[in-house]
Amino acid sequence: WKTKQEMADEALFLLLHNEMVSGVYKSAEQGEVENGRCITKLENMGFRVGQGLIERFTKDTARFKDELDIMKFICKDFWTTVFKKQIDNLRTNHQSIFNLSTAKFLHLRKFDQWKVYVFCSFQYLAFTCGLIRGGLSNLGIKSIVTAEVSSMPACKFQVMIQKL
Repeated sequence: WKTKQEMADEALFLLLHNEMVSGVYKSAEQGEVENGRCITKLENMGFRVGQGLIERFTKDTARFKDELDIMKFICKDFWTTVFKKQIDNLRTNHQSIFNLSTAKFLHLRKFDQWKVYVFCSFQYLAFTCGLIRGGLSNLGIKSIVTAEVSSMPACKFQVMIQKL
C-alpha cells in the first residue's frame, strides 16, 4: 500500500513529466516535431537529470565490480528511488545488451485503456531513456538506450553498452 505522501509524490512527478513533454511539443516548430528533435530534447533533459541523480545516489556507495553490478544497481536502487518500485525483469545476453522490463510503467499507465496511443508513447519514454543513459554515463558506461512498447502500460528499455 502506498502512503498519502507517496501518492502525492507520484502525482507531482507525473504532472511535472506530462507538462515537460507538453511544453517541449508546444514550443516546437513544425519541422522539429517531424524530424524527432522533440524526442531528442526530452532525452537530453533526462540525461542531465540521470547524471545528477546518480552522482547524489552513489556518493556513499562502494565501487561497482562490473557492468552487471551497475545494471543491478540501476534496476533496484536507482529505479526504486525514481519510480518507487524496482524494474520487474533484467535480462542480458552477456554481450553488452541488457533488457529492463516493467509491466506497469508509471508514465504509460494513463494510456492503459487507449491502445491507439501506442504510437505516441515514445514521447513519454524519451526522458526515461535519457535518465538511464545519463546515470550510466556518470558511472563510466557509454550506452544507447531505447524503449519498446508492445502493450500498454508495459514497456522494455534496451541498454546497449558501447565499448570504448
